Amino acid sequence: MAKALEKYQEIERSIITTYRKTLWSPFVLAVKKYRLIQAGDKIAVCISGGKDSMLLAKLMQELHRHSEVPFELVFLVMDPGYNEANRRRIEENTALLNVPLTVFESDVFAAAENASAEAPCYLCARMRRGHLYAKAKELGCNKIALGHHKSDVIETTLMGMLYGGQIQGMLPRIKSTNFEGMELIRPMYCILEKDILRWKEHNGLEFIACACKFTKNLAGGDEDTFSARRKVKELIALLKEENPNVENNIFQSIHNVQLDTLAEYKKDGEKNSFLDKFEA
Repeated sequence: MAKALEKYQEIERSIITTYRKTLWSPFVLAVKKYRLIQAGDKIAVCISGGKDSMLLAKLMQELHRHSEVPFELVFLVMDPGYNEANRRRIEENTALLNVPLTVFESDVFAAAENASAEAPCYLCARMRRGHLYAKAKELGCNKIALGHHKSDVIETTLMGMLYGGQIQGMLPRIKSTNFEGMELIRPMYCILEKDILRWKEHNGLEFIACACKFTKNLAGGDEDTFSARRKVKELIALLKEENPNVENNIFQSIHNVQLDTLAEYKKDGEKNSFLDKFEA
């Protein structure tokens, strides 16, 4: 009689069987297509406690287990000021998923609130990333991995156009300008959020959302950010009723930019104009 699997083993198996087409294959595609991992890398997988980062941790574990490319992993949790319940939920979930944690403390939530009452979420995100880079480098890592997914890429692209008046994507791999030798990678770049939710629900998992009080008490400037993302999600859902390929078309558009059809564009911060081709 076959030995019963542990819960974490069932979850791991679901990634490479039930959700192989929607999770595992797109993950491997992103890693290979964007050359996210090289031999000798030491990668800090940044875990916030939400569904995206927790799935990322399991995907990276599976890749580490099966990859022929040698690399190291550290599963890094920054506590920016979680309440006791959220901190405990993160610890319980990582134990359930068999993910070994390296935890460090910061005061990001308090600092963001004190420094920027009107737009704390933007400042919080920047501060969190800075702390993660610094700790990862201290631990000997050369990369941090974040849980942004394909839906984030699509929605951010549309938000930039509709609310920011710019065409700006979200890259799968970025060199840090503040931490020499460090890179940020997004291995879930080709995975849709709906498929992450299906995996979560299939395995009966409960994760935290953003655990700071700003998202619980939205008021002032950052309410606009959350409202804009919600409206963009609704717009995409509406458009999909007519054209099921809408999401993929938006995603492909940032891989197929025709610069010679744009009136103006920036490269390395320098503005370029189609008028540069004309003498007058």
